[in-house]
Amino acid sequence: MIDFKLKYSQITTLLCVFLSFSLVYAQEIPWEPLFNGNDFSNFEQLNGDAEYRIENGEMVGVSRAKTPNSFMATKMKYSDFILEFEVKVDFGLNSGVQFRSNSFPDFKKGRVHGYQCEIETSPRKWAGGIYDEARRGWLYPLTINPKGQEAFVNGTWNHYRIEAIGNEIRTYVNGIMCANLVDPLTAEGFIAFQVHSIRNKEDEGKIVRWKNIDILTENLTDYRHPVADYAPEISYLENQLSESEKRKGWRLLWDGTSTAGWRSAKGGQFPSKGWNMNDGVLSVESSDGAESRNGGDIVTQNLFDNFELSVDFKLTEGANSGIKYFVDPELNKMQGSAIGLEFQILDDRKHPDAKQGKNGNRTVGSLYDLIRAENLTTGPRGKNFKGVNQWNNARIVVRNGHVEHWLNHVKVVEFDRFSQTFKALVEKSKYEKWENFGRLPQGNILLQDHGDKVSFKNIKIREF
Repeated sequence: MIDFKLKYSQITTLLCVFLSFSLVYAQEIPWEPLFNGNDFSNFEQLNGDAEYRIENGEMVGVSRAKTPNSFMATKMKYSDFILEFEVKVDFGLNSGVQFRSNSFPDFKKGRVHGYQCEIETSPRKWAGGIYDEARRGWLYPLTINPKGQEAFVNGTWNHYRIEAIGNEIRTYVNGIMCANLVDPLTAEGFIAFQVHSIRNKEDEGKIVRWKNIDILTENLTDYRHPVADYAPEISYLENQLSESEKRKGWRLLWDGTSTAGWRSAKGGQFPSKGWNMNDGVLSVESSDGAESRNGGDIVTQNLFDNFELSVDFKLTEGANSGIKYFVDPELNKMQGSAIGLEFQILDDRKHPDAKQGKNGNRTVGSLYDLIRAENLTTGPRGKNFKGVNQWNNARIVVRNGHVEHWLNHVKVVEFDRFSQTFKALVEKSKYEKWENFGRLPQGNILLQDHGDKVSFKNIKIREF
């Protein structure tokens, strides 16, 4: 008992010292007010005409009909910083805080564009996620971070923290990490407080309030919050791996410059025509929609069983292609594509294949000819496809029999390839004649030549 009391006393003393140090440390953080609570002398309003006013030291934004998104933007630009603020928003009103954002006359007539930390009250619960305003759309939706989705609380004040240091961008809501993003596109810009445009007349007059808006711009690494293991990193580095990805076992499946690791699906060498590599982009050339008639499909030299694959792809108008896995190139030596499970890549609007098959099971993100892609995480908002001539991300996760398709970080397909349900689907599809289709213990990964120009980059994989 004596030893226990001694140890308990020591622990208590150390804890008190630590807490005292923490309080002193917190007091010494050199925060600077971004908003003085008295006037907008350091700000300018951009784009829309929503009302901004000051009440009790708070910045208040009021929604207005028939006006685009409105932004109260700092006159000063910031690169690396840590920003904290509190926000309270009326239910149904969308808002956000822009950072590293800009407004140029030659870009969409001065439209504000850049990173935005989301503020919303909708059932999808993406508050704290990162949206790229007027450019690439959602960069970090909270579909991959369920704990982060629960951080924001409707009807009360919420505390936000945004850390933008180098190409690492992290957000926290009420102390819970929401976004963990690596993106090198924009290093500097203003900070702006958004009142979103409204569609419904009944939303006019709704209010968003901000207070205690403080910024830190020096010695940032000393004050960073730790990265939470429940907030997966999303990286937009071009054909490179982040340090976190390296630690977690990711590797590039295509190096961005050479044919290393790839070959023709119907030969030992990489195709001599039909594929090209320029500026870190791998493209299959157009041949008027003829399936595997030009360069033909390409496959990995290696075989894979349990893995997570991430591929960025860009469709041209009306294009068709696919990413296949558990491919056995020996199954089809005749004309046409090699056989395997397929993450469909398609222009749903303009390619006729979207209306063929059954119930949309040939649309983008689908398990081709077997399971239709649909939003499995946020319901009626759609598959989160960013459109043709835009970069989209395909992710395929295979753990034993469990398989998932993700489109731009929204889950769209989920199945067990060893289940009776899957077997029944195959028996009613074009794959019925291929014995053991989709159930091979391992196989190649394939990029399809379907005769349309489609581009790929940032092809990376980790094995389980």
